[in-house]
Amino acid sequence: MAAVTFRDETATGRLVGAWQVAGLPDRMTVRELIRHRVREEVARYNASPGNHFSGLVRPDDAETELNGYRLREPRRIDWERQAEIAEHAFQSNGFFLLAGDRQVEDLDEVVDLTTDPDLVVIKLVALVGG
Repeated sequence: MAAVTFRDETATGRLVGAWQVAGLPDRMTVRELIRHRVREEVARYNASPGNHFSGLVRPDDAETELNGYRLREPRRIDWERQAEIAEHAFQSNGFFLLAGDRQVEDLDEVVDLTTDPDLVVIKLVALVGG
């Protein structure tokens, strides 16, 4: 079983957050990794819902704010809906995923977590007026 470290970074390489998940299969597709990450972060939020969600993608009806998203009111978030949003965001270049020293570009690409245990997510921010 492998352990993976999910690291969120800005486009300039500044670390925004990191956390580790152990007990994963040695090889997983990018789709499985994204879905696993989203399921974990939503489970953490749902254990103690609040007005702020720090996750890979914005929940429905939430506003983007510094380092996360503001919900109108605390509520449970559906991890499967969040996973669908994340898959779409990945496919439309809403964020990049780096495994080791290479960018992975396909949801069905297999990542060997024994050789690439660090996964870096770089979220892209839309420029005002651009």
